[in-house]
Amino acid sequence: MHPDSPHKKFLAMVAAACFFSVLAGCGGSRSREVDDAALRGADTDSADWLTYGRTYSEQRFSPLKQIDEQSVGHLGLVWSYDLGTKRGEESTPLMKDGVLYATSAWSIVYAMDARTGKLLWKYDPRVAKDHAKFVCCDVVNRGVAIYKGRVYLGALDGRLIALDAKTGSVAWQAQTTPENSPYAITGAPRIARGRVLIGNAGSEYAVRGYISAYDADSGKLLWRTYTVPGDPSKGFESDAMKRAAASWSGEWWKMGGGGSPWDTIVYDPELDMVYLGTGNGAPWYDKIRGKGDNLYAASIIALKAEDGEQVWHYQTTPGDNWDYDATQPLMLANLGIDGQPRRVIMQANKNGFFYVLDRATGKFISAHAFTDVNWATGIDPNGRPIENPAARDLQDASVVEPATDGGHSWNPISFNPATGFVYLGVLQASSIHALAPNWKPDLNDQTTGADRAYRGPATEQFRNMKLGGRLVAWDPAKQAEAWHVDLENPKSGGTLTTAGNLVFQGQGNGKLTAYRATDGKKLWEFDAGVGIAAPPMTFSVDGTQYLAVLAGWGGPMVLANRPAGKGNVGSGMLLTFTLGGTATLPPYQRQTEPVPMPTYHVVTSPIEIEHGRVLFATFCSRCHGNDVVSGGSVPDLRYLDPETHKMFEQIVRGGLRREFGMPSFADDLTSAQVHVIQAYVLDRARESAQASPTGQ
Repeated sequence: MHPDSPHKKFLAMVAAACFFSVLAGCGGSRSREVDDAALRGADTDSADWLTYGRTYSEQRFSPLKQIDEQSVGHLGLVWSYDLGTKRGEESTPLMKDGVLYATSAWSIVYAMDARTGKLLWKYDPRVAKDHAKFVCCDVVNRGVAIYKGRVYLGALDGRLIALDAKTGSVAWQAQTTPENSPYAITGAPRIARGRVLIGNAGSEYAVRGYISAYDADSGKLLWRTYTVPGDPSKGFESDAMKRAAASWSGEWWKMGGGGSPWDTIVYDPELDMVYLGTGNGAPWYDKIRGKGDNLYAASIIALKAEDGEQVWHYQTTPGDNWDYDATQPLMLANLGIDGQPRRVIMQANKNGFFYVLDRATGKFISAHAFTDVNWATGIDPNGRPIENPAARDLQDASVVEPATDGGHSWNPISFNPATGFVYLGVLQASSIHALAPNWKPDLNDQTTGADRAYRGPATEQFRNMKLGGRLVAWDPAKQAEAWHVDLENPKSGGTLTTAGNLVFQGQGNGKLTAYRATDGKKLWEFDAGVGIAAPPMTFSVDGTQYLAVLAGWGGPMVLANRPAGKGNVGSGMLLTFTLGGTATLPPYQRQTEPVPMPTYHVVTSPIEIEHGRVLFATFCSRCHGNDVVSGGSVPDLRYLDPETHKMFEQIVRGGLRREFGMPSFADDLTSAQVHVIQAYVLDRARESAQASPTGQ
């Protein structure tokens, strides 16, 4: 590069600006312990990213502005790291003193030099791969917590693990869930005054949700708070559980009840309160679960950080019948509403409504639909949804908006105090809800009660429903959209906003894009080739601002190959950018080979093939794709060779491929049932081989 080139002069000006003004957002890292004071002061620490949402408020707003609306066009890749898996990547890296801490699929932790991408250490908790059977939504992990020289990981199999931040060695570990049970952990731990807070997932199975607090130093369990009531004959753990039991009917406890707090946890140091969102009731449908509001499923709950005692609750979807949860990101903010300052907690819920609540009392302030909604016509003044009765009627099937994946799901949202806008990815989609005929609970597998094999009168209506995705700037004080950008892929990633008047978001097609925060104008784009679901984050080291994001397209809609989840599947990567970065990625495009005509045959009939289709939809499609068309993260069964078909029952019932994540279904399926599933797989392979060169 010529010493007087325009690009060289541009970088020199940036360096000079950093030197003369730390307030410009180019402050260098300074070494200090991540203690309670550091976490409370994260708002003013522009360099590091110390907790999941950057600060306790989880606004994902960075005061850094070296990369701004003028300079972002010079942003370029500085390094990348191949994570060696095609499963979903959903982690937010943390950064402290020039070290990035990120997690990948199967709960693997990486510590890297933030400047260069050099691997400092790697920790693999060696989760048993067949535990994937009890994970509804891919073997993902959303990140770690750091505190007083340790890194805290929630592993997929329910362990909470404390690692030495310098070496990755294990300091302690605790089994937070019953061992070898249908619980899982995919969410990031949080820290609250020396306590490590961790929830769990599993509401598609027979579980009872709860949140736990562990002593950060010793790993001792300090308190545990359940989110739904247990067996009344055994008494209740608290008055809150006794009150909740009055909102249930039947013998709900036999199926666990659900209500898993599988993602969002927020701590407010001002009020010393912990907020969490809970999952759906189990099973999904009240016809088999029992009528009632079913507290505290699909609720936002406030607890005392000291002992886990419930302070207040707000239920977003009473008697949730559509897998809407309330586990989407929670965010704390101070807003001016009707001329008055309010301390609020906000959520863009799966059910399609954006909620603003008083975070001290839980009092409902406002809610408004941010996407198309047909299950309700609005929210009444008391904060209760005005339901559309047809959406709950399951005489045949109901086509409901939003889809089970939500108008917005787990993907983090961000809030820019300068614009007053919340930035979120919005999905416009619908789902068919049908009760499985002759449903009986199966404690060895999913217990939703949904008929995943449904084909009937509602199918055509479902196919004609709108499908699309947007990046939306939402004004929470006015409960109105400020602007939106239509996206090429319906599903998209989490967002980051900065003092540089920027919003960053990744998409399913692999594009990482920067928009102007005030009006949504596209300012910069990078093609990673691999879909991005995770949120970007930013940090500064030695006066240089960086942007980092994990690329890796996964999750339930990708595994099942549903239309909303179709994006670019490839090997996961951690990508890091800075101004003037010149690194490149090798071009990647998924190759789809023609499906070969199968030469292996089984004796069967059309009736048995149809029976196989129903069984495949019930037990196999959530990983191997609707109609046996894989999304790319796991093997497409239409391509199985004759030798593998000879071992089909050994694989499905015998656990022959457990080490690769294929669990045994010996407790769920008989040999005869496996036989008809195999017949259906072969039938689909023949159809695909005849249909087109690529067999899609």
